[in-house]
Amino acid sequence: MSTTKICCVAGAPCWVSLMARDLDVAKAFYGPLLGWTFEPGPSRWGPYERAMINGTEVAGIGAIARDWETSVAWTTYFGVESADATASDIRDRGGTVAVGPLDFDAGRLALVADSMGAAFGIWEGEQGPPRKLRMHGAPTWIELRTRDAFAAALFYGEVFHWDRRGPRYMVEWENDRVVLYVDGHSVAGIRGGGVEAAADPRVRPRWHVFFAVDDVDAAVTRAKELGAEITGEPIDSAYGRVAGIRDPEGGLLSLVSDHP
Repeated sequence: MSTTKICCVAGAPCWVSLMARDLDVAKAFYGPLLGWTFEPGPSRWGPYERAMINGTEVAGIGAIARDWETSVAWTTYFGVESADATASDIRDRGGTVAVGPLDFDAGRLALVADSMGAAFGIWEGEQGPPRKLRMHGAPTWIELRTRDAFAAALFYGEVFHWDRRGPRYMVEWENDRVVLYVDGHSVAGIRGGGVEAAADPRVRPRWHVFFAVDDVDAAVTRAKELGAEITGEPIDSAYGRVAGIRDPEGGLLSLVSDHP
């Protein structure tokens, strides 16, 4: 069983979860690629598994109902003190609330989208210190690609009250993007270039999840062997060596090594 309790850090990313078409297909891909093992999770909305690395919970994978017209995608969740209050703030600032808020497992959640259409989740749970997972297979960075990085930063800053949270939270402009720091660690970025009406889902406003790997080039080779499509060949960036892939069911994710 898992030994790590997942704590909610208000205003910061705290969890990532994949909605897959076939749980077995997803596990057969992500397990070998990222070194995950799996444990059963809450099944209120159908089969759900927690991805584990050495007893630490790092992500979740659930199965989409067969009759849902929903694409396979990773969702980033941000911690909040009140899911209901934050959902109201999201609506007030031009965002939308698709599901919830509702009780789930040991907390309360909602699935929402920002004012430019990028989907994300909010999670009201037990408050605690932030986790900085520095291990192969863990989500180590998230980045929003959107139409207007400054407008998006204003939206999220107002929704999550970054400016009211004291010196622990800092928002900086660096490497052509807005970067959120919590306790001195970079945890999320926001950059421009998104096109809301684009046919290519990689270009539409969305939160991209980056998983840490020891060697990006070797991981890309392994991903191909496991049935992935490479959407961005390995390149060096200001945040480490990165590559983009699409899993066998169409879910987009990124791989990164040497992220600070």
